[in-house]
Amino acid sequence: MPELEEIGAELAYLKPDDIRQVTAAFEYSRAAHSGQFRKSGEAYIHHPVAVTGILAQWHLDPQALMAALLHDVVEDTPTTKDEISARFGKSVAELVDGVSKLDKMEFQTEEHAQAENFRKMLLAMARDVRVILIKLADRLHNMRTLGSMAVEKRRRIAQETLDIYAPIANRLGLNSIYQELEDLCFQNLHPNRYRVLAKAVKAARGNRKEVVEKVREAIQGKLASANIHALVSGREKHLYSIYKKMQEKSLAFSEVFDIYGFRVLVDDIPACYLALGCMHGLYKPIPGKFKDYIAIPKANGYQSLHTTLFGPFGTPIEIQIRTQDMHKLAEAGVASHWLYKSSDTSINDAQQKTHQWLQSLLEIQEGGGDSAEFLEHIKVDLFPDEVYVFTPKGKILSLPRGATAVDFAYAVHTDVGNHCAAVKVNGELMPMRIQLRNGDQVEVLTSPNAWPNPAWVNFVVSGKARAHIRHYLRTMHAEESAQLGERLLDQALRALGADPGKIQASCWERLHKETGKERVEVLTDIGLGKRLNVVVARQLLAQETGQPVQRPHGAIAIRGSEGVAVQLAKCCHPIPGDPIIGFIKSDQGLVIHTHDCPSIKHYRDDPDKWLDVEWEPGLTKMFDVNIKLIVLNQRGVLAKLAAVIAEEGSNIDNVAMEEEDGSQYTTIYFTLQVEQRMHLARIMRSLRVLPEVVRIMRVKNRKDGRVQTQ
Repeated sequence: MPELEEIGAELAYLKPDDIRQVTAAFEYSRAAHSGQFRKSGEAYIHHPVAVTGILAQWHLDPQALMAALLHDVVEDTPTTKDEISARFGKSVAELVDGVSKLDKMEFQTEEHAQAENFRKMLLAMARDVRVILIKLADRLHNMRTLGSMAVEKRRRIAQETLDIYAPIANRLGLNSIYQELEDLCFQNLHPNRYRVLAKAVKAARGNRKEVVEKVREAIQGKLASANIHALVSGREKHLYSIYKKMQEKSLAFSEVFDIYGFRVLVDDIPACYLALGCMHGLYKPIPGKFKDYIAIPKANGYQSLHTTLFGPFGTPIEIQIRTQDMHKLAEAGVASHWLYKSSDTSINDAQQKTHQWLQSLLEIQEGGGDSAEFLEHIKVDLFPDEVYVFTPKGKILSLPRGATAVDFAYAVHTDVGNHCAAVKVNGELMPMRIQLRNGDQVEVLTSPNAWPNPAWVNFVVSGKARAHIRHYLRTMHAEESAQLGERLLDQALRALGADPGKIQASCWERLHKETGKERVEVLTDIGLGKRLNVVVARQLLAQETGQPVQRPHGAIAIRGSEGVAVQLAKCCHPIPGDPIIGFIKSDQGLVIHTHDCPSIKHYRDDPDKWLDVEWEPGLTKMFDVNIKLIVLNQRGVLAKLAAVIAEEGSNIDNVAMEEEDGSQYTTIYFTLQVEQRMHLARIMRSLRVLPEVVRIMRVKNRKDGRVQTQ
C-alpha cells in the first residue's frame, strides 16, 4: 500500500483499531477508483489520500478520515450511500453524502449555479462542520495540483475559491489554509504578477535579513529584561496580502515596508499586556494602529494584540502578541476542537461562534429568494472587516464594516428587526441608516405596529438583515395582493349579478386545471395586475350561466393603508376628497391616480385597464401632498411658513428650494402630510394670507425639475 504510506507520519496519533478502519476505507476507495486517473496522469487514489493527509494534520477523528478517503466514491463510481453506510457506518456515509452533494453540480460561470451548489454545502455544514473541513482540504489539494488543467478552467476554479472557499476558511479561523488558498488563487489568476512579486519578496528577504534579525533580537532582549518569558519569531506576509495592499493603496513594492511582522508568544493573558507595554517602550507606536482582539475577539474566535510600531530606520513593523493557546486557535481555527482536546475556553468559544455563524446562514436561507440573491447575502457575511458594538446590557455584537442600526436590530433578533421603530446610539435618538462605529452602544426601540421599510434594503449591509427584509416584504406583498385580488374579484362578480360567496368549488377546480394555479395564487395574480378581475369573473361564471358577461361596474373602497398591493401614485399624490381612478399595473397591483393626472391620459381609452375606486369614509391616515410657493426672498420666511403649517396640524416631510437667480423672489416646494383635501385647503388659505407669500398652488406632477400644476 505505497499510497497510504505517504501519509503514515500524519496518522501516528490514531489508535491501532482506528488505523485498521482507515486502512479498510483506503482499500475500498482504491478498489472503487481502480482504472481512474487524474488529469495529471496519476492514479485517482492519490487525491483522496492527499486530502486525508491534510485532515490528519488537524488530528480529525477516524470517521472524518474515512469519509475523506471515500468522498468521491459515491460521485464517481457506482457505489451508493447505503453501501457505504452498511460497510463503514451511518456517520461516515452522512459525511460522504454531504461532500458528494457539493460536486453533483460543478460551479459554472453562471452565478445561480454557484449559489445552488453553495446552498447544498450550507445544509451539510449545518449538520456537521466536518463536511466543510473535508471540502476545504479537497479544494486545497485541487488548487495545489491545478497545473494540469486548461487555463480557462484554472481561472474559473481559482476565482470561485477566492470568492467562496478562502473566505470560509478565514471565517472558520483556518488561517494557514486561508493564506495558502489565497496565494494559490493569486498564482493562477495573475501568474505574471505572482512571479514578479515572488521574485521581489525573495530579493527583499536577503536585503532585509539583517534588519529583521536585529529587530527580533531587540524585542527578545527587551522582554527578557522585563522577566517576560516569550518566544519571538519573524514572519513574512503572504504574497496575496502584499498584492492586495499594493492594489488598495496604489503602492509600488518598494513602498511596502511592512512585508515582515513579528509574533510574540507568552504564557498568559496578563503577560500579553505586559509585553505590549515593553514593545511600546522599545519603539514608538503608530497612532490608530493598535487593536485589542483579546478583550474583543474576532467573530471566528481569533484573539491577539496587534500593534504597529516605527522600527529602526523609520520602517513600520507589525507585532502580534498572544498566548500559546491563542496561537493554536489562530492557526487551526475550528479544527482545534479535534486537534487540541482540552477545556480551553477560547477553543470552546470558537466552536460556539462557528455554530452561531452556521445558524445565521440557515436563517438567511430560510428567508427565501432565488439562489443568486442567497449568494449575495452570504458573500456579505464572508467579508473579514468587522465593527464591534454593544447592547444596552454590555453584550458585544460583531457586524460587517459599514453596518447600520437596522443591521444591529436584525443581529439581535429577527423580530426586533421586523418591529424596529427607532434607535438610540450612545443614548441619543439617531436615524435608522446611521453607520455604527467600534464601541457604540445601541438600543433598539420596537413597536408592534412597526414593520420593515422597503428603503432599508438600500442601506443595510449584513446578509441576515437584507434577507429578512426582503422575505418580509415578499410575504406581505403576496398576502396583501391576495386580499386585494379577492376584493377586486368580488367587485367584478357582484357587478355581474353573482354572489361571491356562492361560487361553487368546482368552478375553482376547473379554473385550477386550466391555469395550473390554486385559488390563492389566482387572487394574488389579480392583486398584482397579472390577471384582470373581469376576465377571472367571466371564467368562473361562464360555465354556470352559459351567458355572455358584461363589463362589471361598482367602485372599490380605498383606505390608503393597504400596503404595497395598493399604491398611491407618486406623480399626482391623491388624497381623500380628490376624485380618483385605479389602474391595474402588472407586478405593481392597483395604482391610484387623481382623475386629472396628466400621466394617465393615454390609459383612459382602454376601459379594461382602469377600475372605479372611491375613498373609504372616515379615514384618519395622513397622506403626502406637494405644494409650491413663490415667496419674497428674505430672512425668516421659511420659519414663518413652517410655523403656520405646524399650527394647522400638518407635518413637513420634505422641503426643497430652487437655486437663487438674483431676484427678490424664491420658489419653495413642500411635501406635507394632510388628512384630506379640506385639510390641505385650510393650510393653503393660512399660508396665502402671509404678506411674504406671492403665489401658492398644489403640485400635481413634478418631473426632472419641471413643475406642472392643475
